[in-house]
Amino acid sequence: MNFSYGKEKLTLKKVFGLAQGRFKGVLTEEVITDVQNSNAIVQKVVGSRKTVYGINTGFGPLCDTLISQNEVQTLQKNLLLTHAVGVGEPIDPILSKIMMLCKVHALCKGYSGIRLKVIERIIFFIENDLLPIVPEQGSVGASGDLAPLSHLFLPLIGEGEFWVGDKIVPAETVLKEYNLLPLVLEAKEGLALINGTQFILAHAITGLQKMKYLLNLADVAGAMSLEGFQGSAAPFKEGLHKIRPFKGSLKVAQRMRILLEGSENLHAHLDCDRVQDPYSIRCIPQVHGASRNAFNHLKKLVTIEMNSVTDNPIILSEEEIISGGNFHGQPLAMALDYTSIAVSELGNIADRRCYLLLEGKYGLPRLLTEKGGLNSGFMIPQYTTAALVTENKSLCFPPSADSVPTSLGQEDHVSMGSISGRKLNQILGNLEKILAIELMYGAQALEFRGSLQCSKIIQKNHELIRTKVPKLEEDRLLKNDIQNLIEMVKTEQFIVK
Repeated sequence: MNFSYGKEKLTLKKVFGLAQGRFKGVLTEEVITDVQNSNAIVQKVVGSRKTVYGINTGFGPLCDTLISQNEVQTLQKNLLLTHAVGVGEPIDPILSKIMMLCKVHALCKGYSGIRLKVIERIIFFIENDLLPIVPEQGSVGASGDLAPLSHLFLPLIGEGEFWVGDKIVPAETVLKEYNLLPLVLEAKEGLALINGTQFILAHAITGLQKMKYLLNLADVAGAMSLEGFQGSAAPFKEGLHKIRPFKGSLKVAQRMRILLEGSENLHAHLDCDRVQDPYSIRCIPQVHGASRNAFNHLKKLVTIEMNSVTDNPIILSEEEIISGGNFHGQPLAMALDYTSIAVSELGNIADRRCYLLLEGKYGLPRLLTEKGGLNSGFMIPQYTTAALVTENKSLCFPPSADSVPTSLGQEDHVSMGSISGRKLNQILGNLEKILAIELMYGAQALEFRGSLQCSKIIQKNHELIRTKVPKLEEDRLLKNDIQNLIEMVKTEQFIVK
């Protein structure tokens, strides 16, 4: 299936389709014409000696320094070399690929002045899985992601490194293997490549993809804990949520009704004297639903950003070449920080449900073991969820609330959105572990409900858990059990719909 760079709307599904080779990115004649017309304007500016930022001037605080025509190529090369100052571990190769995909899509809109030749080389990298090494730290999120994007595109000029399998290989070596010569960048091209929000955007895209599954899994884990606790399904009735109709709450309440449908276990205690459940059970729609609201908000903003032009200056026409601020990462940074809180809260409430199942109430043995004293049962894994929850809370400080001026004050307010994006993914990684432990607890709790059948979806997930983690009869090493469940969460093996 083909995808038209620059013209067709990019979505999360299409990004991953392109990254995984299920879609093939193509350049239409219309896009080629737009790119060439934009580049022609740049060449005309260079020939006219008209002063235009980023085309024939220095950058940042050196914007008032005019560059001669025969120095333009050196200027663009130096731009990539001097801005490639990232540090830390390399980002995941899939992030590098998504960054390139999003950058190509933006360049193909025809407002960046770059040559078609450069775009075609980036597409060649994408299609041949030539994924550059990009360090994880060093971007302040305005003027976009300068350092990461510089590393991403160093291989265009024969510098930097590529991933080859799990090894890091100099770009010069890889280019020779493909009989490719390094490109010589022309006016505006270096700036078009490294101005932009693609590092922030790639982290937001991968975060959304992971969060989508974990939102659904959190509902499943909550439903399994509720079944084990023999809680009430009454708080999920549609009428209750229609009178406070937040989209997320309505969705989660509906899902809980489906996840608990046909449960003999819950019907067995309809006439019991319990008045109400603790909030971690009763308020699942409100808490999980608020996290879904944050997800929907971020997804909306990311979709806009994926289809935007975020470099600088922008070439609207021969008469209008505007030095603006589309590279500023604040629109995503603030939403990423908000979403980090939303993900953290999913873990927070899951930890509370784990604790509930250990208390020894409503027919459950304390610590989910019938042989307490000699056996600690499931006492200690909740320490792990408590630690992970606290780590997530500490990661929720919003980088977008801070700004450290750079570039001699020219860039006097920055978004720090790159840090926001990285932290969201760290928190999601911790949530995977927390939910894995809650599922382990919920499965154990169900073992004490006798022959009563829980709902079909919960039963199927219980059976999945038991393929990797047997019922805990006596104390054993739980490390492998927990790791097996984490791997099942990471690879999305649980039934969530």
